[in-house]
Amino acid sequence: MVVLDPAGDVARQQGDLIVISTVLMLLIIVPVMALTIFFAWRYRAANKQATYKPDWDHSTQLELVIWAAPLLIIICLGAVTWVATHLLDPYRPLARTAPGQAVAAEARPLDVQVVALDWKWLFIYPEQGVAAVNELVVPVDRPLRFRISSSSVMNSFYIPALAGQIYAMPGMETKLHGVFNETGSFTGFSANYSGAGFSNMRFAVKSMSQAGFEQWVAEAKRAPGGDLDRLAYLQLEKPSEKEPVRRFAAVEPQLFDAVVNMCVEPGKMCMHDMMSIDAAGGAGIAGIGNVRDLSYDKFAARGSTDIARWSMRYVAALCSSPIMSNDRPDATPVDLAPLTGAGLKRPAAPPPPAQTALNAPAAASRPLS
Repeated sequence: MVVLDPAGDVARQQGDLIVISTVLMLLIIVPVMALTIFFAWRYRAANKQATYKPDWDHSTQLELVIWAAPLLIIICLGAVTWVATHLLDPYRPLARTAPGQAVAAEARPLDVQVVALDWKWLFIYPEQGVAAVNELVVPVDRPLRFRISSSSVMNSFYIPALAGQIYAMPGMETKLHGVFNETGSFTGFSANYSGAGFSNMRFAVKSMSQAGFEQWVAEAKRAPGGDLDRLAYLQLEKPSEKEPVRRFAAVEPQLFDAVVNMCVEPGKMCMHDMMSIDAAGGAGIAGIGNVRDLSYDKFAARGSTDIARWSMRYVAALCSSPIMSNDRPDATPVDLAPLTGAGLKRPAAPPPPAQTALNAPAAASRPLS
């Protein structure tokens, strides 16, 4: 019932879309069901008064009615869905906070960064500098802008009272916009199965006045949970179930971007850096040894270092970490001298230039190394 009677304008428009679509479909479903009963009763074998035409098989008038009514309904459904798909696009910033209440040009939405963990939710408030686990607190009547990602597997971020669901995926960022028009307590959860702790992957949602929200932020800054830096996040992301509400008084800047780029581990190369290097042609043979051992593998072996040691590694950042030792099974010494190109031999050193004037043109035309 919360879908049909939500507390946010976006969810209310989505609920109205469901009602409109249902009513349009009932315009054809109800008459068909009623006529089915009518025909079964009217032309039963015991009714000798009904017209009996065993050779009748076509009526242009009936064909027009039978096909025109569903066609008109499909056209109406298509038009309504087309408009709603664009107006309620989760990536589209809000144009209004309520019917007849347009968003002011100077109004700033509240940014909330969401990370789906196994099996809990992390909410980061970059403007306020605080974070919370399994607790989302937002002010009423203020546009909300969510940046959503995941630490390991795909989940679905869903607050029925606020807006529709949208996926949280590792290595990617999705967005969602919404607004609460009523204060109160609601429930959010993952709507996509993600493992053993999925059933308890729920979080509390609280819509408060602006003063109440500021008070909550002040309380979060005094929370005993400490700061959420990279090392604290790496401990937090380990699988756990039925995680209680926890708050962090401070958050390391750019932590969410590191989560999206899968480089929270100190010294690990970020995806955007790796893609930039690949787009430029790669790091060359010298980059083969730029790897480190995993201390915790959230995607496979869960911390084991005895199985598939070579596969349990990650690429280190070129700018912040030195080239690592070559202890892989096929290790060969890497020559760190500058290369002229992949797979090309270094040009031989040119002979020393002659000191005579006759050799000057030849020296001037010698190619650069």
